Amino acid sequence: MDGAPETRASLILRLHDRDDLDAWQEFSEIYHPLVFRLARSKGFQHSDALDVAQEVLLRVAGAVERWEPDPEKGTFRGWLYRIARNLMIDFLERGRRSPLCDADHLIEMQVDPSSLESRTFDLAFQRQVFLWAADRIRPAFQEPTWQAFWQTAVVGESVAVVAEELDMSVGAVYIARTRVMQKLRTEVQRVIQDVECREVPA
Repeated sequence: MDGAPETRASLILRLHDRDDLDAWQEFSEIYHPLVFRLARSKGFQHSDALDVAQEVLLRVAGAVERWEPDPEKGTFRGWLYRIARNLMIDFLERGRRSPLCDADHLIEMQVDPSSLESRTFDLAFQRQVFLWAADRIRPAFQEPTWQAFWQTAVVGESVAVVAEELDMSVGAVYIARTRVMQKLRTEVQRVIQDVECREVPA
């Protein structure tokens, strides 16, 4: 991996190189769970949601070489959301519907993709990036440092309680939390900057 966000080639641009396995792995780790959860939220069975997520990644692989960054044309994940949405609609219209899927889901997915549904997808993307980045940076910290961050910043425990549980001073918990949050923020910003790009032709 290259260093700072401003000098690192965009993750999506790196996907132009099919041999860049690190880029494809990073892309898959972020987007596969995101699309899978979207499909599950629409009532797709586990296996069907996996099929949808896999097909979305295959569609991206087939089109990403034509992609060039242009913020005026929309974001990359906006394009990816439309692919996922259209694949799910196609899945249902062909009759390959999970028992939990019904006409209401189909109608809901056919509304304007700039609607609340698209914004919900954006929020899910941010959550997925957070979880992915947290998992990525965790090995850089000792377990007490990580737990000081996780228990206070994510779980919501009070600093005093966590300090007592970890046998740390209150000040040490604040310092540990700050260290992790700074590194986490850098990693999240790097990924989001790498994918805030324009759409690929469908």
